[in-house]
Amino acid sequence: MLPIAMTDRQRPKDILHGEEEIVAVLAPLAAGAPGAFGLEDDCALLAPEPGCELVLKTDPVAEGVHFLPTDAPADIAWKALAVNVSDLAAKGATPIGYLMALSFPEAPTRAWLTAFAAGLEAAQTAFGCHLLGGDTDRRPGPRTISITVIGSVPSGQMVRRGTVREDCSLLVSGSIGDATLGLALAKDPALAAAWGLSPEETDYLLGRYRRPQPRLSLAPALRRHAVAAMDLSDGLVKDAGRMLRGAGLSGRLEAAAVPLSAAARKVLAREPQRLARLLTGGDDYEILAATTVDQRDVLCAAAAAAGVPMTEVGMSGSSPWPADGGTGLGIDGPDGQPLAVGPTGWDHF
Repeated sequence: MLPIAMTDRQRPKDILHGEEEIVAVLAPLAAGAPGAFGLEDDCALLAPEPGCELVLKTDPVAEGVHFLPTDAPADIAWKALAVNVSDLAAKGATPIGYLMALSFPEAPTRAWLTAFAAGLEAAQTAFGCHLLGGDTDRRPGPRTISITVIGSVPSGQMVRRGTVREDCSLLVSGSIGDATLGLALAKDPALAAAWGLSPEETDYLLGRYRRPQPRLSLAPALRRHAVAAMDLSDGLVKDAGRMLRGAGLSGRLEAAAVPLSAAARKVLAREPQRLARLLTGGDDYEILAATTVDQRDVLCAAAAAAGVPMTEVGMSGSSPWPADGGTGLGIDGPDGQPLAVGPTGWDHF
């Protein structure tokens, strides 16, 4: 027997049926981007400004891995775009637009997608870019948002990751470990009382997990004064190791120098053993930059003028990264003794 097709009257009114209905909710996000053609074509058209190059990044987020099923749709949308834009900021680039592919295990409701689109609108307004196009599909598995962001940088000025030199200062923006604590609070709200956090401190840490802030204002300073930079997504220790290993260099971090928020310091006062987790937990979306010693103070001053403090947390070394696969990154604990952190950060595999 052939299945009986539902009439429009029989369909649940809040479920979006067909790609056209989904695109209709998202189309306003393309307004202001002529090459997006209102999401009515199969491809977008983009031309870089004269004297500029395009910088591209893809970083998908999936339910259960990068966000919780209980997270608000607007927060999921913000984070999906922010984690990509954060990479552009570290390259010294300015966002232009993004492509987005949405995968659902079942048709989304209008309420969910409308809230999701509102979060995207807030994010792209904050970051200065527009939706240019993409696709949707339905398949088994968790909800997944795959974004490819496109940025612009003056020709020849993109800041690379593996170009750190010997005896460079390693600096980080903002504060480290807040998102790790925010995720813990999202999973177990009772921790707020155990840590002695005020409602404001709790909201701050949750916000750092749910709505990371790409450090776009640092892009000009990084282009002028940094010799290497990357965004911190998988943990300070792991990402610093990646930067140094890419240049074949060793290095050291000083745990006592790592900038922490007042809320994070309050947590550590109760649970000092959590320090290693803050250094390795990931989801910071701050910037790790390397600069020559003579440019360190200049970069810090330019960052402060841009509204984002940068703090020296270590140095690159002159010895080569171990060829046997061992760690070439030493960590000095607050007591001056070597700090063992166990797993150095997040790894999907």
